[in-house]
Amino acid sequence: MKKALISVSDKTGLLDFVKQLITLNFEIISTGGTYKLLHEKGIPVTMIDEVTGFPEIMDGRVKTLHPKVHGGLLCLRNNEHHLAQAKENQIDMIDLVVVNLYPFKETIAKENVTLAEAIENIDIGGPSMLRSAAKNHLFVTVVCDANDYQKVIDEIKNNGDTTFETRRKFAAKVFRHTAAYDATIAGYLTDQLGENETENLTVTFSKKQSLRYGENPHQKACFYAGKPQGFSMAFAQQLHGKELSYNNIQDGDAALNIVKEFMTEPVMVAIKHKNPCGVGIGKNVEEAWQRCYDADPVSIFGGIVATNQTIDEATAEAMKNVFLEIILAPAFTEKALEILTTKKNLRIMTFETSRKNEDKNVFLSVNGGLLVQETDTASVQDYEYNVVTEKTPAESEMNDLLFAMKVCKHVKSNAITLAKEMRTIGVGAGQMNRVGAAHIALEQAKTAGFTKGIVLASDAFFPFDDVVKMAHQYGVTAIIQPGGSMRDEDSIKACNELGISMVFTGVRHFKH
Repeated sequence: MKKALISVSDKTGLLDFVKQLITLNFEIISTGGTYKLLHEKGIPVTMIDEVTGFPEIMDGRVKTLHPKVHGGLLCLRNNEHHLAQAKENQIDMIDLVVVNLYPFKETIAKENVTLAEAIENIDIGGPSMLRSAAKNHLFVTVVCDANDYQKVIDEIKNNGDTTFETRRKFAAKVFRHTAAYDATIAGYLTDQLGENETENLTVTFSKKQSLRYGENPHQKACFYAGKPQGFSMAFAQQLHGKELSYNNIQDGDAALNIVKEFMTEPVMVAIKHKNPCGVGIGKNVEEAWQRCYDADPVSIFGGIVATNQTIDEATAEAMKNVFLEIILAPAFTEKALEILTTKKNLRIMTFETSRKNEDKNVFLSVNGGLLVQETDTASVQDYEYNVVTEKTPAESEMNDLLFAMKVCKHVKSNAITLAKEMRTIGVGAGQMNRVGAAHIALEQAKTAGFTKGIVLASDAFFPFDDVVKMAHQYGVTAIIQPGGSMRDEDSIKACNELGISMVFTGVRHFKH
């Protein structure tokens, strides 16, 4: 009779699986809560201490860490020396291991969990059994995922055993599983200590979905999710529309990062190619949408929009005739959904606005390496405001300046944003020089009919006074920038001569 060792925290599908194993002539060995469940259901099961001859001790911390368990898992059945030692030490072979681990990830996700609670949910015996069985997958079948139960049953029924190919796949899955488990523990304990720049970087993500392709059709792609958090495409819920694409996810992420800058005012953000083409604040979501749309009615075509407000019927009516890829909002009214779901392919998504578990770091892959930096959380409350010109911005100009800088922070460098009355009217993104970025934004504003009372934000300092002089020709009356150039005085002097007010923030927002 073959032996199966089963010890699971998640008991989904367990009873039916075990009953089928028994019909296939397996003896079931189990531990703790799993044994109790099977025994109560009248299923023949052997307690682990009957196998080891040693009781569970230390509140169950030590029960399977025993030679009669790991010898039965690691013994090479084609090695006479191993078999002789097993016989000498009365070690029976274990043919199937079914283990899933203590719910450490779920435990640390709970509100107000203590360090002691987290540590008690670090599984030791489970990973040890999984690793032993996986190492010896030439002879032992190891299962860590309830989704694989039926495959095991089917193969044993058809072949008398699982195939080597299946055992090999399951073994690789186990090592991914235990690696992710350990990475979660390492990350939690590291965060508890507040350590940075550790000798090894251990992060783990779980597959959310396969994607049709990557940035281009010839590139394969998948989407993985980390810790649950708000303002996240990884945990947004899709209510309607076709499957998300790789580029959709990137654009949605860019939109949500800008929305996050505005916690109280109704805001609408439109994104194309990870850059904002329109951002507007209004007294309500409908007005915010209209200001966002009016900022660039050409570029918004085929774009992605996001807001921090519930989409209502009036806003949905205003949006429905514009071709959009995604609409992201915390919620939609029933009437709004009725209107928007008439568009078959439009992706309608909701997201959480919680600030819990926000990413502290940003990762960027390079050939053969990974760059890690702190997330740019600096915002208007962190600026060291310094009006450096003779003229001081009016209150309305200052409001527009801060609005423009919130947006500029999320525009690819070199970046210039123009604003008037709490909406963008020009965006210059990703240019090789600041004059080029300014020219694009200023021409956009001019084409839209804005020729005076414009404010300008720059993500980094002006190396020369050329942007100031150009801005004046297009009707810019106030500028905000970090300052810090060796030629700051040239720009300040030009502003004074041209009647422009300028504010230094002391904080740069490069975004490569």
